Amino acid sequence: MQTAQALSDGPLFLDSGETARVVEFGRGVDPAIHEQVLALDAALNAAPPAGFRESVPTYRSLMVHYDPLRLSRADLVEVIHRALDAPKGETRAPDRWIIPCCYDLPHGEDVAEMAAKMGLSPEAALRHHQAATYRIYMYGFAPGFTYLGGLHQEIAISRREKPRPPHGAGAVLVGGGLAAIATFPMPTGWYVLGQTPERLYAPEREKAFLMEPGDEIRFEAIDAETYAALAARAKTGEIIARKTAL
Repeated sequence: MQTAQALSDGPLFLDSGETARVVEFGRGVDPAIHEQVLALDAALNAAPPAGFRESVPTYRSLMVHYDPLRLSRADLVEVIHRALDAPKGETRAPDRWIIPCCYDLPHGEDVAEMAAKMGLSPEAALRHHQAATYRIYMYGFAPGFTYLGGLHQEIAISRREKPRPPHGAGAVLVGGGLAAIATFPMPTGWYVLGQTPERLYAPEREKAFLMEPGDEIRFEAIDAETYAALAARAKTGEIIARKTAL
């Protein structure tokens, strides 16, 4: 994982095709850089200019999609500069989520392999995973696929050289120095440490994405029997993760 570094000369504006502009605030994974991303995202959505379509936050940048027939690239840059220079208004208070996670087999199918590669016992590796507080930085790759920062360095393993067979929905992953939660079964180069019965993405819900970038996550270990019971409740639409304000 890169060492975080803010850009000394201010944000960098990058082209992304003819209908998007990327505003990059720094290098690496860092909460301070991410706060700048979220602040600009909030400002643009609070007072969107004509021609603005949507903005997509990432670890260190904000992609701004716009209609070039209604908003020129130069005018968009001016709008962004005004938003960056304006006094910061109130931002959404982040939440902390307690996410149930079953590390038992077959849910935590890669725990032993990951621990051995990092020179740890499976028990020590899982203690490191459960002790960390993770920050939600972005959604990407697939709907609801949740990218997290805050992984303990003792388990900051590189990704696999070759993808492994598909995991189940709700897989709790580590790889490339990062952590993540998957929402759909798929092959992956990440290591599967466990599985959550919570549905982080449910398109039929009024709020399809359960959590927001900037929120925090702690994982709470559950056994296989509890997993099965919670999964049955989650299928009915019940939200089983616990939320508290930070």
